[in-house]
Amino acid sequence: MTIENISQAKVADGWHKQFTHESDTLNCSMRFAIFLPPNASKSSPVPVLYWLSGLTCTDENFMQKAGAFKKAAELGIAIVAPDTSPRGDDVADDDGYDLGKGAGFYLNATQQPWASHYHMYDYVTKELPKLIEATFPVNNVKSISGHSMGGHGAITIGLKNPGLYQSISAFSPISHPVSCPWGQKAFNAYLGMNREDWKQYDATELLNKAQSPLPILVDQGEADSFLAEQLKPELLVAAAEKHQSPLELRMQPGYDHSYFFISTFIDEHLTFHATHLLK
Repeated sequence: MTIENISQAKVADGWHKQFTHESDTLNCSMRFAIFLPPNASKSSPVPVLYWLSGLTCTDENFMQKAGAFKKAAELGIAIVAPDTSPRGDDVADDDGYDLGKGAGFYLNATQQPWASHYHMYDYVTKELPKLIEATFPVNNVKSISGHSMGGHGAITIGLKNPGLYQSISAFSPISHPVSCPWGQKAFNAYLGMNREDWKQYDATELLNKAQSPLPILVDQGEADSFLAEQLKPELLVAAAEKHQSPLELRMQPGYDHSYFFISTFIDEHLTFHATHLLK
């Protein structure tokens, strides 16, 4: 697979680079970013943390705002941030910010016009890791994290693929999308009207059925304006307790939904993942 390096910058003695490539899974050109720590080499490949961003974001939001590079360099962990949806003139879109481009929800759409391109679940779990591991000095040991819509994606993908990841974390995840406006709008469009089909992409529903084999760390700001209507972390915790899943929710007083919140606690998330990626 051919990829094109479109930008790069040295940071924390490592490298942040952006690439584009033609995605067979999404049927369009995609962009992703990677941070390679200074110790990454062909003779000493490093593990990877995959970061999934939220609504309206691209690969750039986390890489430019989270302040994660210094700690990732110290720990020896690469970070990969894909875009949040397929892009292109022929890709279906919606007038709202919470559906279509920038709002892929990390699922495989089954309904048209979305099904032609919106297969972010397969892209994140299959195509992108295959490309990363074939191209860069990384190994196949990986964990997954994300924010808001991306927190939903990180938890559901980790729960559905425990053999692929070592650990899961999330900031302000959409914890029970089948019961919130963001999730209901997206799932109805992408998956159709059968709500049973929605549950396969709902972290609370997945935890209600079985214990998580992976450790999960969740940070949630108490001043988040989306907390009560859209995020509902208390439902995620209740589901985790049902089967005694290893989930820790930390409610953070005064913090909102922004990257100011993420940048405050990202080092702790990286350290959490390092204990599992580097063991």
